[in-house]
Amino acid sequence: MLTLDHITLTYPDGDRDLVAVDDVSLTVAPGTATAVLGPSGSGKSSLLAVASTLTRPTQGLVRIGDDVVNAPAGHPEAAPDAVSARLRRERIGIVFQQPQLIDSLTAVEQLELMAHLQGRSPRSARSRAMELLDAVGLAPWAAKRPAQLSGGQRQRVAIARAMMSSPEVLLVDEPTSALDHDRGIQIVDLITTLTRESGAATIIVTHDEATLASVPTRIHLADGRITAGADATRSR
Repeated sequence: MLTLDHITLTYPDGDRDLVAVDDVSLTVAPGTATAVLGPSGSGKSSLLAVASTLTRPTQGLVRIGDDVVNAPAGHPEAAPDAVSARLRRERIGIVFQQPQLIDSLTAVEQLELMAHLQGRSPRSARSRAMELLDAVGLAPWAAKRPAQLSGGQRQRVAIARAMMSSPEVLLVDEPTSALDHDRGIQIVDLITTLTRESGAATIIVTHDEATLASVPTRIHLADGRITAGADATRSR
């Protein structure tokens, strides 16, 4: 389970603080996906950055299960940066808005590199990588490099790569932004299927509500606050 507990994130802006996320609480159960919607500047990506441990909150805690994985600097439960990095590798899968694949690596090698960073053996990594590429429909393209893949295929490789560690939490940032409507629906359907099958707690940040038929739980952000959705009252 992923729990965001009264998360606030501010940035210095001249003689005042800019509030990017304003006292947001959210719980995502294992095997379920929640979509976070809102216009540009609403705080969606900032919330995802805190959930992923890439950015420390100004206030509030992030938990996976009972474990605090992100806390404000100076908080008694704040982990050192090196520990946070290990937590991301081992427990959190992240799919960025741009797939960020390495041009010189094939699809299967993109996944194997993640396993190598986690200290896994090459043999087990190849088996797991091929299993995931098959799950996202790309096993026949395992030897292709990014330039030989379509935008949707590159996004599928990125999703498979994020699943290499069998993460407890999957965080996906604007997965459909570079895709047409039909491919966008396919990508979101794939994410929700992998979420259900893997038992991950998944957050999908998006502005495109039209692709979310397979995501029953949705919240809306505006000015860093939840304005609509299952947990709206918890952010007030």
